[in-house]
Parts: sequence; structure tokens; C-alpha cells
Amino acid sequence: MNLSGDTKVKEIALSNAGAREVLEKAGVDYCCGGDKPLRDACTQSDVGLEEVMDRLHAVGEPATAQDAGWMLAPLNELTRHIVDHHHRYVREAIRRTQPLLARVKGKHEVRHPELASIDMLFRKTGEEMIAHMQKEEQVLFPYIDALARSITEKRELEPPFFRTVRNPIHTMMKEHDSAGELVRQIRGATSEYTPPADACSSFQALYRELQEFETDLHEHVHLENNILFPRAIELESAPR
Repeated sequence: MNLSGDTKVKEIALSNAGAREVLEKAGVDYCCGGDKPLRDACTQSDVGLEEVMDRLHAVGEPATAQDAGWMLAPLNELTRHIVDHHHRYVREAIRRTQPLLARVKGKHEVRHPELASIDMLFRKTGEEMIAHMQKEEQVLFPYIDALARSITEKRELEPPFFRTVRNPIHTMMKEHDSAGELVRQIRGATSEYTPPADACSSFQALYRELQEFETDLHEHVHLENNILFPRAIELESAPR
């Protein structure tokens, strides 16, 4: 890749998993903010452009087999992977993290009032993500799968009630933006997931869980915003 400050972040994220790891560690939004030039994304994240570019150059060019695979795999395999891996993770993480957060909040809130805000933000994130994933699983993903089958089988597909796949995709991307903003606020409230000096083992475990949740969300949204959704739009627009 001919990398510059004008290169779109999503193009960098699609190049390979190592590049996404660099962006993740730098706090650069490569999923919801994937259409931004790297220069603007670095400014927004208050990180030096040259430093990030040096790290990206050190990663190298080749995409991993998995990265390249999702660009070519049947769409039903990608939707199934998202549901089985990322949707399942989100549900399990919410069930695991909310009780842990409640325990840590109950024990440490007096000395760490930020826990009240973290609790509120995570609960809101969980509520939004559960509703969001249900819409994908019940409406959008089945349509994408049916669309792909109709192309393979060379048959007409009954028009959906939402008229075009672009409409639910637009809604899903707005909801991704909302979830991304909530986890960004959690990152800020936790001082970049840095436990305080007096943090007990449960407090430390909580911050690890929250950081893992954010990392998975970024990969999850990347697969949808940067791969699944553009491919679905292109497939729907293809001549029959």
C-alpha cells in the first residue's frame, strides 16, 4: 500500500490484521470512522501522524489469509461468523461484565466515583448492542443471505419491505457510531483502562474486560462497515 496521511483509515484496516492492531493501540478509529483520512483520524485521536505511519510501515504489506478471505468468502459465511463469534461474544461479555461492574462499584464507588459513570455507559452500550444485533439477525443478515442465494441460483428475489439494503445498512452504521462513542467515553472514564493504584484484583479484571469489549467491538464493526455492508450493496446493485 502507498501509505500517506490522505489514505483512508478503512483501507489501512483492510490491508492486514497487524495494521488494525497498530490503529487499535494508537486509539485511531478504523471502524466507524473508516472513511476519514489517516491524518484527520490521528488528529481526532490526538496521536502523531508520523508515529502511526512509522508503526504501520513496520507491519509490512501482506494481508493475512483471513483478511483476504472475508473479502471473497460467500456472504452467508461472513454473516454466520459475525453472529457466531462477535454477537455471541457481546452477549456473553455483557452477562459476565455487568455483575462484575456492580460488585466493583459497590465496593469502590466512594473512592472512585467514576465507576457510576462507567456503569451507566456500559449498561447503555449493552442495551443498544442487544437491540442492534437482534435487528441484524432477524432482518438484515437474512436478507443479505437470501440476496446472495438469489444471485447464485439466478432467480428473482422478492423486494424487501425496506426497499433496498442501503436503508437498514444506513441505520446499522448509525448505531455502530453510537456504540463506538459510548465505548470511547468508557475508555476516557477508565483513563485508558488503567486501574487506580488501590485497585483490587476484581477492579483490575473489570478494566481488562472493558478493554477486551472495546477491541472486539472495533473488529466486529470493521467486518460489517468495511467488508460486509459494501459487498452487500455491490451485490444488490449488480446487473441480473
